[in-house]
Amino acid sequence: MKFRPLLLPALGALGLGLATLDPALAQDAAAAAPTVNKGDTTWMLVSTILVILMTIPGLALFYGGLVRTKNMLSVLMQVFSVFSLVAILWVFYGYSLAFTSGGEGIGAVIGGFSKAFLAGVNTDSTADTFTKGVAIPEFTFIAFQLTFAAITPALIVGAFAERIKFSAVMVFTGLWLTFVYLPIAHMVWFSEGYLFGLGALDFAGGTVVHINSGVAGLVGALMIGKRVGYGRDLLAPHSLTLTFVGACLLWVGWFGFNAGSNLEATGGAALALINTILAPAAAGLAWMTVEAFGKGKASLLGIASGAVAGLVAITPAAGLSGPMGSIVLGLVAGAVCYFAVTGVKNALGYDDALDVFGIHGVGGIIGAIGTGIVAAPSLGGYGVGEYSIGGQVWTQIIAVVITLAWTGIGSVVLYKITDLIVGLRVTQDQEREGLDLADHGERAYNY
Repeated sequence: MKFRPLLLPALGALGLGLATLDPALAQDAAAAAPTVNKGDTTWMLVSTILVILMTIPGLALFYGGLVRTKNMLSVLMQVFSVFSLVAILWVFYGYSLAFTSGGEGIGAVIGGFSKAFLAGVNTDSTADTFTKGVAIPEFTFIAFQLTFAAITPALIVGAFAERIKFSAVMVFTGLWLTFVYLPIAHMVWFSEGYLFGLGALDFAGGTVVHINSGVAGLVGALMIGKRVGYGRDLLAPHSLTLTFVGACLLWVGWFGFNAGSNLEATGGAALALINTILAPAAAGLAWMTVEAFGKGKASLLGIASGAVAGLVAITPAAGLSGPMGSIVLGLVAGAVCYFAVTGVKNALGYDDALDVFGIHGVGGIIGAIGTGIVAAPSLGGYGVGEYSIGGQVWTQIIAVVITLAWTGIGSVVLYKITDLIVGLRVTQDQEREGLDLADHGERAYNY
C-alpha cells in the first residue's frame, strides 16, 4: 500500500492556504485529498486493540496452559517480551522497510528507510484503503500492522517451548523480524512487492503470518532438538482451562485480525467477520469428529485446536470467500491439521511442542492455496477481474513456495547466528528444573 503525500499540511506549514491559490487548483486539491471517515478509523482502532488481545493475553494463555507447570511463566514471558520488542523495532525501521518503496533493484523484495523512526508521519498523514479516495490515519495503519508483525514471531515460541534460552528468543526475534518477516510482508502487501504484483491473494496473512511462523517454528524445533523425556515421559498440558480461555480470546481477537484487514467499516468487513465465525466453527467440528472416530472420544483440546486451524485457514480468504466457501475451507483445515499434528508428526518424530507447524504452517498452506478456489465468483467468492481458478491457484502456489523457501532458509541461518551469539538451548539440569526458575527466578504457582 502506498501513502499519499499531503498537499494541504505542507502548504499550511509555509503559511499558505487555499485562498491564496488559483480557485481551479484549490478545487483539484480538494478533489484529490483522501477522505478520512471517523467510522472507518474507529473500526481500525478497535481492530488493532482486538489483535493485541489475541496476542497478550490470548496466545500467551493458550500456549501457557499447554506446557507443564514449571514452564508456564516462561511462555507468558516470551510472548509478552516478543510483542514488546517487535513494537519498538516496528516503529524504528520495520514499518518503513515493509511499507515504503525500496527503489530500483530491491523494491520488489524490501522497502527503504524513508520512514524510519516514523519520519514524516503525523496526525494528518493518511494511508490508502481498498477504496479510491478513502483513507485512514497513517498512525492507525502503523499500529494495526504492528500487531501483525508482533504476533507472528510470538507464534513461533510454541514450537520450541520448554527448552530454549530466553536470550535466544529475544535475539532470534530481532533477526527474524528484520530478515524474514519484513521482506515477506513487503512482497505480499506493498504495491511494489513481487507477490503483490504477481496477483497473489492474501487478505489477512496466510503467507505473511501463518506459513511464515509455522515453517520457522518447525525449523527451530528441529535445530534445537527434542525436549528431555520426549516420547518417554508424560508431557501433558498443565491447564486446559487456561488453554480454553486463550483459545476463546484468540477467536475474539481474530475478528480484528481478519475483519480489520478490510481497512474500512463496510460490507467487506462484515463478510470477513462472518467467515471468521463459520470457518473455525466448521474446523472445530471437523477435528472433533475425526478425533472421536479415531480415538473414541472428542476432546476440548481437539475442538479448540481445530477452531484455531480454521481461523488460520480462513485468514488469507476472509474478505474474498463467500460464507459457504469458508465452511468448506474450515472443514478441510480441521481434518487435515488433525492428521498433521498426530499422524505426520508422530511418523517423522519431531518435537514441535505446541504444534505450530501442524496448525499454522499446514493450515496456512491450505488457506493460501484454497483462497484461489473459494474466492472464485462462480463459487460465491469475491475475486476480481477476469478470474480463473486454475490461474489463481497456480499464483497462490508460487506465493506459498516462495514463502516456504524464504522463511525456511532464512530461519536456518538466523538460528545458527543466534546459537553463535548466545546459544539456543538451556542445559539439561535447567530444563529439568523448569524455565520459570532457570530463566526468570519465579514460579507460576506457589502452594
